[in-house]
Amino acid sequence: MPRQIKIRDLVRFYKGLPDQDAALVLLDETLAAKAPELVNSDQEWYAIWSKAGKQTIPNPPPTIVPSEGLALLKEFEGCELEAYDDGVGVWTIGWGETRHFDGAPVKKGDRITQNVADAMLDNRLKSFVLPTLKRTIPGWDKMNESQRGALMSFAYNVGWQFYGSAGFETITKRLAENDWSKVPAAMALYVNPGTSTEAGLRRRRAAEGALWNKGLPRPAQAASEAFVPSSPFDHRITPNITYGEFALWQESRRFVAQHQCDTAKMIAEFLEKVRAHFSAPIEITSGYRPPAINASVGGASQSEHLYNAPDTGAADFAVVGKDIYAVQDWCDANWPYSLGYGAPKGFVHLGLRIGRPRIRWDY
Repeated sequence: MPRQIKIRDLVRFYKGLPDQDAALVLLDETLAAKAPELVNSDQEWYAIWSKAGKQTIPNPPPTIVPSEGLALLKEFEGCELEAYDDGVGVWTIGWGETRHFDGAPVKKGDRITQNVADAMLDNRLKSFVLPTLKRTIPGWDKMNESQRGALMSFAYNVGWQFYGSAGFETITKRLAENDWSKVPAAMALYVNPGTSTEAGLRRRRAAEGALWNKGLPRPAQAASEAFVPSSPFDHRITPNITYGEFALWQESRRFVAQHQCDTAKMIAEFLEKVRAHFSAPIEITSGYRPPAINASVGGASQSEHLYNAPDTGAADFAVVGKDIYAVQDWCDANWPYSLGYGAPKGFVHLGLRIGRPRIRWDY
């Protein structure tokens, strides 16, 4: 037997989810058709409800959208001003919206302006994404802007109610225990392996992890502490670049020989120069690839990413929020060894090979 639904319960559990918005639109239409007299402004319930606006309630602090996180989110989401089919029969517009401001579903042929698209994203972040993260994630108020921005981008992609949900046990555990140094590795688990989106998601997770690490306090590290294959992933090869970034925070990509560490250090030292020149964090999207991983991603049989001899190694990277072609041009002028022009695909390949020749090629 159907149970009676109370409007108060609907309001209490409203979280701005697309299906909830669709249900409310349907409820409006049903009431207007079957009991129009109940949804008029001359009803007693509306007069009482309106009094709420005259009550004095302290204004909550404004929700601030982390700027670096917003730039990263926009870089990977992309914006379309004309409705498109997202591949599963759902029409989408702007920065991934399926409904307009008035709740109407996006349909084929709809168009919006860039200002409207940006306003829709701003509303989504301030009204739903950030408040949900603030409410659900322990330690949110102790995080700085870089950490919040990284989680905001991650949540916008996987769903902003991920914390505590099935399938998100690892990152939930890291956040619950304030095990913040391991959050990038937990993020890196969510890349839909084996799908057409895996490569893009790996790049996004790497960028989010780099932004998260930017917000971590730097632990003291002895100047004499050597970089060796068994070093922890949070070991700083250079002041701003860690071992974990070269291994994409995956144990399966840990170096096995000292010459690999030495080559990675040389590459990291140049990446520090890139970082300083562009005044923005580096995101490494591909570093060391052991033979099995290199084969699985279709890497060349003699790829520099194999680090299979002294003076042999590579890193594919981008600079967060910066024009990849400008980054590529600067590296071309300043890196004397191996460089692949990967800018059309969103990265620059920086490498070394035996003899340290100067080599350039297109992807």
